[in-house]
Amino acid sequence: MSFSSMSKQQVLDACAGEGAGEEVMELIPGLPEEVAEKCLLHLPFLYHRLFRTVSSTWNRFLTDAPAKPPAALFPPTASPGAGTAASEPASLSLPFLFAFAFDPISRRLQCQALDPFSRRWLLLPPVPGGAAAGSFAVVGLPRRGEIYVIGGVEAAAEGGGEKAVASVAVYSAARNGWEAAAPMRAPRGYMAAGEVGGRVVVAGEDGEAEVFDPEEAGGGRWRRAAPRRGGAVARYDAAAAGGRLYVTEGWAWPFERAPRGAAYDAAADAWAEMPRGMREGWTGSCAVTAGRMYIVAEYGEWRLKRYDEARDEWRMVAGGGVPPDVRRPHVVAGEVGEGVGGRRRIYVVGAGLDVAVGTVSAAAAAPGAEEEEVVVWEVVKGPAEFAGLAPCNAQVLYA
Repeated sequence: MSFSSMSKQQVLDACAGEGAGEEVMELIPGLPEEVAEKCLLHLPFLYHRLFRTVSSTWNRFLTDAPAKPPAALFPPTASPGAGTAASEPASLSLPFLFAFAFDPISRRLQCQALDPFSRRWLLLPPVPGGAAAGSFAVVGLPRRGEIYVIGGVEAAAEGGGEKAVASVAVYSAARNGWEAAAPMRAPRGYMAAGEVGGRVVVAGEDGEAEVFDPEEAGGGRWRRAAPRRGGAVARYDAAAAGGRLYVTEGWAWPFERAPRGAAYDAAADAWAEMPRGMREGWTGSCAVTAGRMYIVAEYGEWRLKRYDEARDEWRMVAGGGVPPDVRRPHVVAGEVGEGVGGRRRIYVVGAGLDVAVGTVSAAAAAPGAEEEEVVVWEVVKGPAEFAGLAPCNAQVLYA
């Protein structure tokens, strides 16, 4: 029986056992403490509130664990089948894949979370608001366990048509719920956005930009950032890496001119032109993992490319392209941390929420040769009831 199908009483009966109604001092009676902790680490975050009712001991463990220092919250992820080092700190934070998708019939937005252990999707509370597909921006703050849904275009109440909104909703994995955050300074329909240094950066097509810092007293606020000069840049894709938010309009047919792109430096509060090799080779959707930028090319076999900053070029990653049974439209996301042996993980979510999980690692190379990488793909099929869902965004959170 899975946790998702267990009632509160079943959980109490299964876990309290003969000690029901009494204070349980051990996490799981009869098991060593370190083994019991590892068992509890596998509890889906959606059900932490339920499992806190089992005993005061469980309540203390589930409540106190998220308060550990950041180093304890984000240990290196072991490879499948690998053992866990004795010195590795216990953590309730695991990389869950959150996918936003529209039902093409009802046009309603859904958000699901893929459990990294069971490979099952968990349904999250409904996303507030009624923004149109592709208009709003979504930004994840992985280390805070939060996702921000920002602005967008909604149907106007009077006179028909559409209107841009300034509203911001934030999902907290700790609370498994949505609440309103401070609205933007100005309504924005279509924009680029990303997380830079723990802050949310939003850049409108008109060049105006804003920054939100959730750590500020009072729940955070939006402040004006330096505007981007030059003509409007229609959003094609955006990614945040190395303290910068990169915005590109990508290639468009017919190829009448070279693509444009810009980079926002959060520390300097300044915009600069995107490096030429980066903008000319940015021909797909970008995911950032362990500080490296990768794109899934939108042509050919949907191969993976990595950006080489020193050479200002996108280099092909060895291995096959995204498996063809993961159908378009594609959205991509990358894990924040680096796993055992320098492993990096990228998720490509396709139609019906089929997911291609790409594990990128160093490829064998001759001594003195330049570093090369290889990707190995694994497909996690979505449930049959998701067949009609079209993904519009994906984020990885530690929840």
